[in-house]
Amino acid sequence: MADALAEGSVSACRLVQEALHRIAEAQPRLNAFRSVRAEAALAEADAADRLLAGGGRLPLLGVPIAVKDDMDLAGEVTAFGCGGPFAAKTSDSEAVRRLRAAGAVIVGKTQTPELGQWPFTEGAAFGRTRNPWNPDHTPGGSSGGSAAAVAAGLVPAALGSDGAGSVRIPAAWTHLIGVKPQRGRISTWPEPESFNGLTVNGVLARTVADAALLLDAASGRHPDDLHRPARISAVEAARRHPRRLRIALSFGTPFTATATPLHPEVRASVERLAVRLESLGHEVVPEDPRYGPIGLTFVPRATAGVRDWASRVPDPALLDPRTLGAVRTGRALGGLPLRVSRRAEAGLRWRVGEIFGRYDVVLTPTTAAPPLRIGALAGLGALATDRAMIAACPYAWAWNVLGWPGVSVPAGLTTTGLPVGAQLLGPESSEPLLLGLAAQVEAAESRAWAAAWAGVPGTGEARVLGRG
Repeated sequence: MADALAEGSVSACRLVQEALHRIAEAQPRLNAFRSVRAEAALAEADAADRLLAGGGRLPLLGVPIAVKDDMDLAGEVTAFGCGGPFAAKTSDSEAVRRLRAAGAVIVGKTQTPELGQWPFTEGAAFGRTRNPWNPDHTPGGSSGGSAAAVAAGLVPAALGSDGAGSVRIPAAWTHLIGVKPQRGRISTWPEPESFNGLTVNGVLARTVADAALLLDAASGRHPDDLHRPARISAVEAARRHPRRLRIALSFGTPFTATATPLHPEVRASVERLAVRLESLGHEVVPEDPRYGPIGLTFVPRATAGVRDWASRVPDPALLDPRTLGAVRTGRALGGLPLRVSRRAEAGLRWRVGEIFGRYDVVLTPTTAAPPLRIGALAGLGALATDRAMIAACPYAWAWNVLGWPGVSVPAGLTTTGLPVGAQLLGPESSEPLLLGLAAQVEAAESRAWAAAWAGVPGTGEARVLGRG
């Protein structure tokens, strides 16, 4: 889209009009959007066309993009999956501000479960968001609305956030590229850090090049951010295939006191991808990181984050009982246990990071199961929900504790046509290496990925490019 706009072969108004039309058509079926900015987006597209006509050039000038509803957008509410009379925001979050500065037209805000807690996107405040590959299944969560919007071709790419796999899980379950960047790569301002450092903003796209372009556009520091990694060029990294790498193939998970059986089709898909990596010249060796007691440090940070966010909700009586339970836990663990969990991070980085003295990348499943059915976790109590989501998604959250980057890439389809994914995980600020490897995998898998997309109802490259 960006290239076509720069060439003058299509207008921003046309692309935005078509995106809005696709969103309106798909909303009753998929429910990907919490709010749509039709009038404002068309006005911004018109301004982009005037700038383009005058020779103006920006990385995303005139391109329609969506953002998750935990990011502030001036004139819109940030409900974060909750119900109640929220006040409209008066300014953009830093990530949205940077997208606008890059010329993007924000067409709307996408659905997320209540306070981003679950790997499904369902809630009393907005209903159920469905997977474009099969509407009987969830697109995952908590960035499920963004994933559904991109997978259905409503927008070419979208921002999400990832506090325990919330970009990577829906990417895996909708056949997308999902990038969880290094903590601080994309600002979380107006939060100096989000959910006590667990949550980062990330990107969802169909291709590595698109993901890299959006990552570069959204990246950058606010002066008051707590985490400030050195700048990278994701676009340049995605164009460079890596040297021969040593890759650790890991099916082990951190200890959670919950059974985490790996679905045989997920395992087979990741093993097939490992063979593909070997065919590209890389060395793949079975080995697991030494996770140690990392799970003990996650709960205080996550629940204290839920507690903090729930305090901003206009009507707490509307919150899910599971959320209220998390708030109570956050109150209990928000003092000394939270401080101890933050201090433990350095030791955990040393312990887990030991594997990168011998390997360049760790390859794991993104999830242990294919996409869950809609409603599979509805009505469960807090403990039953926790056990079910840990069983389905035990592989992603540890990297949130560490703050390190990970990229989910498509690993294949199940026999019933549901997507599954694999994670490429690296140490601090290793996005350039991970994106280069993801692009190499994408090139080798291009026929298989294209064939998979051809079977998804209502999608296809012509529609994504605004020509359908």
